[in-house]
Amino acid sequence: MQNYDNIIEIALEWHAAGKPVALATVIETWGSAPRPVGSQLVISGDAEIMGSVSGGCVEGAVVEEALAALESGACTVLEYGVTSEDAFAVGLACGGTIKILVEPVGMGQGPDVALLEALAARRAAREAVAYSVHLGSWERALFGPENPLAEDRFVSDKSGQNGEWFIGIHNPPLRMVIVGAVHIAQPLVQMARLCGFDIVLNDPREAFASALRFPSETLVHDWPDEALGSMGLDARTAVVTLSHDPKIDDPAILTALKAPVFYLGCLGSRRTHAKRVARLEGAGVAAADLARIHAPVGADIGAKTPAEIAVSIMAEITERLRKPETRP
Repeated sequence: MQNYDNIIEIALEWHAAGKPVALATVIETWGSAPRPVGSQLVISGDAEIMGSVSGGCVEGAVVEEALAALESGACTVLEYGVTSEDAFAVGLACGGTIKILVEPVGMGQGPDVALLEALAARRAAREAVAYSVHLGSWERALFGPENPLAEDRFVSDKSGQNGEWFIGIHNPPLRMVIVGAVHIAQPLVQMARLCGFDIVLNDPREAFASALRFPSETLVHDWPDEALGSMGLDARTAVVTLSHDPKIDDPAILTALKAPVFYLGCLGSRRTHAKRVARLEGAGVAAADLARIHAPVGADIGAKTPAEIAVSIMAEITERLRKPETRP
């Protein structure tokens, strides 16, 4: 499965296999651009590609430029748009303009492999890190949120330019912890993965959280307070409780409320949630923390089937991630 957030790791994998590799990154957009700043495409010397910089509009032209960069070792900034004579030739007729940086990896003006390996290592450790490149000297560096160049980019998860520097933000990968390996969890793990989330499925009931029911998923059979307490829940994590069993869900909720997770959703009717609130109040949970709980879980779209409920959950999680101001 293609993962648009895993391009650096794919580039390193291809390079380690002996393939010449170039990275293409969207560094600026105007108008109706189909992919946001920071989107990446990796191109091998055999014209293999993974990722996207335009949703298909200019990929063909970018691949040609990347292959040329692998021959010359030179970095280049490409620009495509409806005002360019090349726009319609490459298919960008959607009313926008994009700038794309092409970098040959480990050669010429491109980034050193060691720098990309350090970037991948920090991503794997769930550290917030920026990849910066000067668009004139091709100087490069990695830095964290404390650097003045970062401005508020880590908070807004927004790559962009700061003067002559392009700042590519690599926040920790999105992660979803699902508590309760019930029927709804089966379509939810698939949808969440398509949306770029790493998935952890927690249920102490091994008959529910089994490899037969959830092949290739990360399954944790500890009790939720222990399981979630050891995960280092952070602001890039969503927690969804689905077991409908207070013995399983409540410890997960209490643990999640102690962490800065950006979303906490809990399955159950309004009546069930009222009982849940009463139990949590009895456990000393403050009203402000109770207000963080999304219950009944998911956007109110009239969902009935497990797959429809999974759609509603992903819709609400996406809204909390991309438009947090919409919840009072």
